[in-house]
Amino acid sequence: MTYHGGCQCGAVAFEADGEIAQLVECNCSICKPKGYLLWFVPEADFRLKTDAGELSEYRFNTHKIGHQFCKTCGVSTFGHGPGMYAVNARTLKDFDVASAPVQAFDGASK
Repeated sequence: MTYHGGCQCGAVAFEADGEIAQLVECNCSICKPKGYLLWFVPEADFRLKTDAGELSEYRFNTHKIGHQFCKTCGVSTFGHGPGMYAVNARTLKDFDVASAPVQAFDGASK
């Protein structure tokens, strides 16, 4: 299945292919306050549909994941790490986050 997502203002849009078997809720210092529910997608199954120049990036801790957000409205849409995208499922259109089980991840201790 192809999911479509993006930010509030429409400056950032993306597509991701796959099935959402579960979401991950991390308690690290960025995921917890932003309320991310993450769906991990292989890099080959993710397509940015708008200009990458509409995104800003924040890296912290190990600097392995670039947390991407719209530089106009500030919505955090996804993160990009080695070989994968961590899609914020809350930014997917026509997807009910309550429809997938959520697994906790203790990122605060990492």
